[in-house]
Amino acid sequence: MLDFLKEEGIRENLLAEIRKFREFYKVDKDIAYRIPRPKFHYYGTSVWEEAIVALLCGENLLLTGPKATGKNVLSENLSAAFGRPSWDISFHVNTDSSSLIGTDTFRNGEVVMRQGPILNCARYGGFGILDEINMAKNDSVAVLHATLDFRRIIDVPGYDKNHLDGATRFIATMNYGYAGTRELNEALASRFMVIDMPGISDENLKKLLKREFPGLRDRYLEQFTALFNDLQKKSGNSEISTKSVDLRGLLSAIRLMEKGLEANRALRMGIVNKSFDDFERTLVEDVIALRIPSKLEKHDIFRV
Repeated sequence: MLDFLKEEGIRENLLAEIRKFREFYKVDKDIAYRIPRPKFHYYGTSVWEEAIVALLCGENLLLTGPKATGKNVLSENLSAAFGRPSWDISFHVNTDSSSLIGTDTFRNGEVVMRQGPILNCARYGGFGILDEINMAKNDSVAVLHATLDFRRIIDVPGYDKNHLDGATRFIATMNYGYAGTRELNEALASRFMVIDMPGISDENLKKLLKREFPGLRDRYLEQFTALFNDLQKKSGNSEISTKSVDLRGLLSAIRLMEKGLEANRALRMGIVNKSFDDFERTLVEDVIALRIPSKLEKHDIFRV
């Protein structure tokens, strides 16, 4: 991971600080399996450096922005870069304080605490990925207040205070306008350093495609990049929704092409059919048709 950051142009002094962090904060061998091995890399030197500096300073991060900006990818990449075990915590209607901290359970005839992901992060110096934090219920938010501020403690009723390990960090993500989301309250927002994630640039998308598909021909490297850019513009102009602006879907569609499926069928599965409105699907198909021929085979797209 550090080799990748060096290739991305991250300053050497920051890489040296990450190495010191990794050497100082050792990882318990029993949970080393939780250190991520990212499938995708996040591309964006400026965002990388902002995130690294904040985490080195002991801050927690809130990654905001629209769909397909790489919030979860960056979260996983940061855990891998710092060599820390990670816990993914998804907020939804059933996420309450007990699912975050833990609950009582019987073990060997005794009532003991079965630790939740927040307590595990505190104990092992983990990175907690708080996914869709603006869907958190009030009792979940109450748990986070003391955990995320200068006190860095979790006081569990009936047990004891738990102090966060020095390596513990929390990285939250949030999208605006999704069903079930709400405005993040001021007290919780003040406990984070906030990065407003930019959309992936054409240059960085090409880097991603080259890394994932080394055999992709230059012509279609350009066309797939332009296609995604076209979809973003259509969505930004409110001509289509964000449903088809799906970077994961594009990558999956190209992977299907690599296995031999025709391009138009793969793109229908990965992008077009993400919308359930007939008129919108027609618009998306028209955007694709301008860039990708209707009958396009594997040998056209990839070098043998």
